[in-house]
Amino acid sequence: MTTRHDAAQAVAALPAQAAAWDAYLTAHSGLPGPRANLELLHAVAAAATPQYLWHAAASTDEYLAMCGAAGLGRLVVEGDAEAAVRLRELAADDRWRVREGVAMALQTLGDADPATLRTLTTAWAGDAPLVQRAAVAGLCEPRLLQTDDAVRHTLAVLDQVTTALVALPAPRRTEPGTRALRKALGYAWSVVVAAGPEVGFPRLERWATHPDADVRWVVRENLRKARLGRADAARTARLADTFSGRAAAR
Repeated sequence: MTTRHDAAQAVAALPAQAAAWDAYLTAHSGLPGPRANLELLHAVAAAATPQYLWHAAASTDEYLAMCGAAGLGRLVVEGDAEAAVRLRELAADDRWRVREGVAMALQTLGDADPATLRTLTTAWAGDAPLVQRAAVAGLCEPRLLQTDDAVRHTLAVLDQVTTALVALPAPRRTEPGTRALRKALGYAWSVVVAAGPEVGFPRLERWATHPDADVRWVVRENLRKARLGRADAARTARLADTFSGRAAAR
């Protein structure tokens, strides 16, 4: 497997022409296959020129577009407001790997500028399901949840997005974007609760009593994540009781 160091060296040796980058990335993408070459993606996102990142983000090739999307996060950090607009568009892309590139871009932004990430994801939390899903996936990364402000903001976004899921009419619940959002919520709550148990468990406990079928699926999936028990075994057990209804019967 290529290491990130090897990938960075390979990218640094490429000629400046976009066609040469396209050819190299396509040849070393790891696709078709079960895993895209993420080491190369990170190297491209860090080192490519802004012009190339815009070019790649517009590609019909899924891997090139994924690399371009991931690299746009760096451009937002560097002050390119149009890159943030383009990321929002790519968050609703039909290609799931491109959407993953957007989540990586948000995490790059969060590493360098948490305040701007909070501003961006606050706006995205009120958008369409796939854009909401990008906000959730971008925020729910343990390395970004090291402060009280980060935890509280992420909990607020998850509350807003889960509320929006409940408000969707039944015909929209089966749409691909809604299903992708529900899947993200199925792990995201446990990530942020584990990062901030004191404020996180009460939020999730409130959702544990909600009758909506999709919310119950989300809570059930999060209860299956070992990180909750590692964060606080006793509170996880009480949460499971609340979810199952046993606590009320005692």
